[in-house]
This record gives sequence, C-alpha cells and structure tokens, in this order.
Amino acid sequence: MPAGHLYLVPTPLDFGCEQHVPLADVMPAGTIAAAARLTHWVAENAKTARAFLKRVGEVQPLAAPLQQQQIVELPREVHKKGDHVAGFDAKPLLKSLGDGVDIGLLSEAGMPAVADPGSSVVRAAHDLGLDVVPLVGPVSLLLALAASGLNGQNFAFVGYLPQDAAQRTQRLRELEALASRTGQTQLFIETPYRNVALWQGMLQALKPATRIAVASGLTLPSARCRTASASSWKQQPPPVENDFPAVFAIGI
Repeated sequence: MPAGHLYLVPTPLDFGCEQHVPLADVMPAGTIAAAARLTHWVAENAKTARAFLKRVGEVQPLAAPLQQQQIVELPREVHKKGDHVAGFDAKPLLKSLGDGVDIGLLSEAGMPAVADPGSSVVRAAHDLGLDVVPLVGPVSLLLALAASGLNGQNFAFVGYLPQDAAQRTQRLRELEALASRTGQTQLFIETPYRNVALWQGMLQALKPATRIAVASGLTLPSARCRTASASSWKQQPPPVENDFPAVFAIGI
C-alpha cells in the first residue's frame, strides 16, 4: 500500500477576529477540496481545527462528519516554546501515513510551520521519507511584505521581540542597523495584547528616517497596510490596537 501524504493546509487569517471572511474568498477551490477529503489531522488546537473544518464543510461536504474527524494536537509545550529545536519527535503523530492515510497539518491562522507550529511534523515526514504537499492559501508575512513597499528581494522574519523594554530596544536597534547596512527588511510579530507597547517602543528606539510598516486585518474588509518613516508615524495616531493581529516590518 502506498504511503500517505502530509498536506500543509493553510487557514484564514481571521482567527480571533469578530468578522470572518467567506472561505472561498481567501482560499482556492483546490485547497478547500483537499481539506474536505482529509479525515486525519495534526493541529495546533483541536477546537479551532474543528471550527475551520466546519467552515470547509459549508463550502464542500466533508469526507467524515466533524465528530469522526481524527484530530491530534501538538503538545502545548511544543507550540508554546517553538518546535524547531531538537527534543520533540513527531514521528508517532504520523503513524497513519504508513497505512496509506493522508494527514493534514493545521495551525490556527495562515500556513502551518511558517510563524506557527508544525515544523517538527514536517521534519518528521521528511525523515520518514514521506511526501509533503503544501497547499495554496494566505500567508500573513508575505502579504504584509508585499504591501509594505520595503525590500522584497532580501528580507528576514525574526519572530517575536523581547518583552522586556530595554532588551526590546536593543533588539530593535540591532535589526535597524542590519536593515541599514544590508538593505534587508526585518519582519516580526507580537501577541496582539502587546501591540501598543511594541509600537511605542519602536517609535522611541528607531531613527527618524527608518521606515516602519504595519499590516493588520489582512484579507478582511478592515485590512490596513501602511508604511511611513518613524518621524512621520510620531505625528499620527497609533495604527494598531491591543486586540488585532498585526505584522510589523522595518527597513530603508
């Protein structure tokens, strides 16, 4: 029996938002169809995985009812601390692949394993010699970068910045110096409830001419993507609030 495939299934970016966009507006029909036929999943969170599958089922019938979907959660310590480091073996989660069953990998928003947990599962599939199939869908980092006007030929995603104010300032200045020296755009994210603190820290730490981009509500009707110099931003109201996911970038 041929081995199954691991499908990386992107999800909408409206997780945690009051407003949801129609699934067909942000995901191709082929991706929705692939998700509908899968019945085995590895997910960041089983509850949100079922909520996503419910939306899929409203567009295309599911191969199995929600109650019969087999969903295994990644251990909380893995997706909380990051699963790119050694120490977690995800191979047991992929046992069904050896039986010819396809498995889908889900995160709460966007592409799994990109600024989200899942890389350990993908790595395990490769170690087992199994095929990994990424499906097309929204990726917040690339949408934000494309809309920023910053350098899209040379960029880096640096994850979360330190919570401590002094350490955050130091890190911001390191990233600013790197962007100035190499032209490389620096992208990062923050937990929504710390958005305003990060924004204030950026305006205090960065040089007046450094360009700051912020994108929030991506793919929603309320989406905002703006880029301006730090000095210009200081003359404007904060473009972020503490209840909305956002992507930040700095560059020249």
